[in-house]
Amino acid sequence: MNLDSIILRPLTRDEFNVAVDWAAAEGWNPGLHDADVFWQTDPDGYLGAEYEGELVATGSIVSYGRAFGFMGFFIVREDLRGRGIGAKLWHHRRDTLRGRLDADAAIGMDGVFDMQEWYGRGGFEFSHRNLRMEGVGQTCTPDPGIVGLDEVPFDELARYDRNCFGCDRTEFLRRWIEIPNASAIGLMVGKKLQGYGVMRECREGFKIGPLFADNPDIAQSLFAALSDRADGQAISLDAPERNAGAMALAERHGMREVFGCARMYHGKPPATDWDRTFGITTFELG
Repeated sequence: MNLDSIILRPLTRDEFNVAVDWAAAEGWNPGLHDADVFWQTDPDGYLGAEYEGELVATGSIVSYGRAFGFMGFFIVREDLRGRGIGAKLWHHRRDTLRGRLDADAAIGMDGVFDMQEWYGRGGFEFSHRNLRMEGVGQTCTPDPGIVGLDEVPFDELARYDRNCFGCDRTEFLRRWIEIPNASAIGLMVGKKLQGYGVMRECREGFKIGPLFADNPDIAQSLFAALSDRADGQAISLDAPERNAGAMALAERHGMREVFGCARMYHGKPPATDWDRTFGITTFELG
């Protein structure tokens, strides 16, 4: 294969659907409506490699208002792996995303463990492991403080999310909490929001993410309420291993590790509040 004949270019909307299908084939179990939300968040944030007129690799370079970038959806078509296509696209994505961000902004990624050393040579530093924990929804009696996020002033929700995630992602958040057939809930103590969680339907079962809470007890209440809404069905939570409360929550609910990624950063990481992060939003967009 002549790598000089590889064309690196933006994906079309239909090609992004192909990327999501490839992710499903890899076992990543995307949400049924992830593609729409991801694309609308940053239509310029998805690149592909073309060879002889065919799409052969994909990857995202999503920018959150130039303050933080995230790389995901890195997939090379299975029959063409090991030929240098991925390396060419990956370096192009990193450099292109760097140009879409402010000079002091970081790039984050959740990379498979086998590639961690390779990503390190590309300037990314390891932060921690995010582990996909899988279990089954269980019936519970929800905490009386649980409310739908439609009852929470959006400005308050956006502020809470920004303080946990580490940067503003308002436009993504607006769409994420309105995913069809999703459960988007918060826990109010008085008039103060002290945590929120979203659970969306996936090709198999449901995923909870994000799960942000002021403390483990609030995280437990939110998780239990979401679990109740998926009673008897598969649920998963992508928990940061650095948060002991998140790992204890997963263990308490009989969840088991089925997959994991290394969270890595190029540049100084954003001010993510990992003590309040009991479940990240997605492996694809951070």
